[in-house]
Amino acid sequence: MDWLTETKIPVGKWAKAGFDWLQDNGAWFFDGLATAMEALIDALLWIFQTPPELVVVLVIVAFAWWLQRSWKTAGFVLLGFLFILNQGYWEETTESLTLVLSACVVCMAVGVPIGIAAAHRPRLYAVMRPVLDLMQTLPTFVYLIPAIVFFGIGMVPGLIATVIFVLPAPIRLTHLGVSSTPQPLLEAADAFGATPSQKLWRVELPSALPQIMTGLNQTIMLSLSMVVIAALVGADGLGVPVVRALNSVNTALGFESGFIIVVLAIMLDRMLRIGEGGQ
Repeated sequence: MDWLTETKIPVGKWAKAGFDWLQDNGAWFFDGLATAMEALIDALLWIFQTPPELVVVLVIVAFAWWLQRSWKTAGFVLLGFLFILNQGYWEETTESLTLVLSACVVCMAVGVPIGIAAAHRPRLYAVMRPVLDLMQTLPTFVYLIPAIVFFGIGMVPGLIATVIFVLPAPIRLTHLGVSSTPQPLLEAADAFGATPSQKLWRVELPSALPQIMTGLNQTIMLSLSMVVIAALVGADGLGVPVVRALNSVNTALGFESGFIIVVLAIMLDRMLRIGEGGQ
């Protein structure tokens, strides 16, 4: 087997050369992207951290009731946030919520249009599929390397790494929803002379809405699963005390902060189960 190992395919060198070229020639793009992401993060942090904590909690509880029309869900969200306040993790929670919502905004804004385009162009989806598989299966720690190279440390590289990891979910689910539109609906739209844009907005997207909302839910859950990973590149939030607990083998701190992440995940999941209010 020596013949097989004598000449190593320089995959790592090719990747490094590609990153070096992007860093040298795309600095203007990455700087602009970082500025836009920082503006989004700062705006969300201002919304969460400027008003009194209880005011923010009550607004989120009211939003949960508006989404679900369920006092049980609203009461659960209220108790969850009161528990977070009791444990002293409000600032970290708002930072994690900022990261999650920022990733959600970027992923849905990019993923839904790409999913629609892929549903209408099967060859495009065939080309995209291995890329999406790579994005989902590549170890998440690998995303941190180019994020640090292009964006330094802080919330922005954590957000970029999260977006790369999460983006396949809304693309795949939007593609599934649009491509699964019942054929009789499409034929009826054609019979009434609907244009392609009218079919998209009045037939395909309403039919695909459950899958798109599932994509939104998955986007938020997967983003929340990245808070600990993002903390390794300097992103603030609930991942910071988890990493601190790991470094100091602090069982109490690790369980406490980890349990807060679980509570936050359950609250977000209950809030965003569109069409399942009261369950």
